[in-house]
Amino acid sequence: MAENMNMEKQKAILCAIYRQGEEQECLVSLDELEQLADTADLECAARLTQCRETPDVRTVFGKGKIDELKEYCGNLSADLVVFDCELTPSQIRSIEDSIGDVSVIDRSMLILDIFAAHARTSEGRLQVELAQLKYSSPRLVGKGKSLSRQGGSASSGSVGARGPGETKLEIDRRRVREKISSLEQELKKVEKNRLVMRSQRDSSGLTKVGIVGYTNAGKSTLLNYLTGAGILAEDKLFATLDPTTRQFTTPNGTKLLLTDTVGFIRNLPHHLIKAFKSTLDEAVYSDIIVIVIDSSNPEFASQTQVTTQLLEELGASGKPTVYVFNKCDICADRDALIHMKSLAAGTGTKVVFISAKTGAGCDALVSLIERISMNGKHRVVLHIPPEDGAITGIIYKDGDDVEMEYTTEGIDVRCVADDKLYSRIKKYIVEES
Repeated sequence: MAENMNMEKQKAILCAIYRQGEEQECLVSLDELEQLADTADLECAARLTQCRETPDVRTVFGKGKIDELKEYCGNLSADLVVFDCELTPSQIRSIEDSIGDVSVIDRSMLILDIFAAHARTSEGRLQVELAQLKYSSPRLVGKGKSLSRQGGSASSGSVGARGPGETKLEIDRRRVREKISSLEQELKKVEKNRLVMRSQRDSSGLTKVGIVGYTNAGKSTLLNYLTGAGILAEDKLFATLDPTTRQFTTPNGTKLLLTDTVGFIRNLPHHLIKAFKSTLDEAVYSDIIVIVIDSSNPEFASQTQVTTQLLEELGASGKPTVYVFNKCDICADRDALIHMKSLAAGTGTKVVFISAKTGAGCDALVSLIERISMNGKHRVVLHIPPEDGAITGIIYKDGDDVEMEYTTEGIDVRCVADDKLYSRIKKYIVEES
C-alpha cells in the first residue's frame, strides 16, 4: 500500500473540439473531464481545444493541432491523452501514430476505468468487465500501449488497464465473444438474485424511495446521515457505484426503504446504461424519486436536466418526485436556486433545501417524503372485540406496519391502511393520525 501511495500520478492531456459558438459548453465539459481524470488519479498536465465544425476523420484534430499535441506530449512527459468525445479504433490508432509513444483513450473509456476501480460487489465487477470488453477491446488497438498491458485487479495498473484480465492486444475475437457470453450468463444469475430481493422488498409493503442524481451530488452522504449506512462518501465523481438499500423509520413510525444509486453524468455511454440496467432499475421500481442536486455547482441546472432525461430513458419518470437541493451551506448563487424552485413549482415537483453534511433541512425532507408515502393511507389505532378477531387476518394481509397486542378485552392494533382497508376497519378505529 505504501508503495502505491508514493507512486507519481500519470500525466494526462485533455483534448476536445467544439463548433463555432459552443466554446463555453466545451469548457464546462472539459472541467468535468478533468474531475473524472482526478477521480482516476490522473494529473491534468494540459488542456487542448480546437474549433472545428466536424472532427477530422483520422485524428479528430487538424494536422497543425495534432503537431501541437505531439509537442505538448514531449515537453510535458505526458503518459496519456484523453479526448472528450467518442473515438473510433482507427482514430485511436492514427492519433497514437501521430503523437508518438503516448496512449490515447476517450471519455467513455475513462469512465469505464473509474467504474472498474470503484466496483465493490460481484455484480458491479461483472457489469464493468462486460462493458469494458464490449467497448474497449475494439478500440484499444493502437500500438498496444493499452491492451498489451496485462489487466488485473481494479486497483492495479495504469488508467485504461484496470478491469478484465483478458484485454491484451493478442486476444482473438473468438475468445472475446466467449468471455462476453460467459459474463452475460453470470450476470443473469446475479440479476435473478436481485429480482428475488426486490420481490421481497415489494412484499414488505414498505414505500421504496430511490435516491438519484448527478454524480457527486451528495446521495451517499444523505443516506449515511439518515440511516448510518456507512457508505463511502467522497468529494469525487462516481465514489459510489453499487446500489445500497437501507430501511429507515421516520419519527412518526413510517418505515421506508431508501436506495442510493449510481450517479448520472452527461454523455453517459449508452452501452454502460444497458450493462447497469439491473442496478439502475432500482430507480425504475421506486415508489418515490428523490433527485439530489449539488446546488453549489454552477452547472446544477444542466446537471438536473441530464438526470431527468436519463430517468425518462429508463422509464422512471412520472413518479412522485422531490428535488433536493443539497450543499446549500456552501451555495453561492441563491438567486439561481430561487429560480429553480419556481420552475419546479410550476411542474408540481416538491422542493427541499438541505445540507446532507450538517443535517440542515433533512427533517423537512423526511417529513415531505413521509407525507407523499402516506398519500391515500391512514395511520390508525384499532380496538377489535374478541368476537371479531377474524378481521386481523385481513389486516395482516392488506395493512402495513402492523402491530397487534392481545388482551382479555380484545385486540389492540396499530397499522397503516389504504382507503380500501380503511373502509373495512373504520368502525374499530379509536385513534387516527
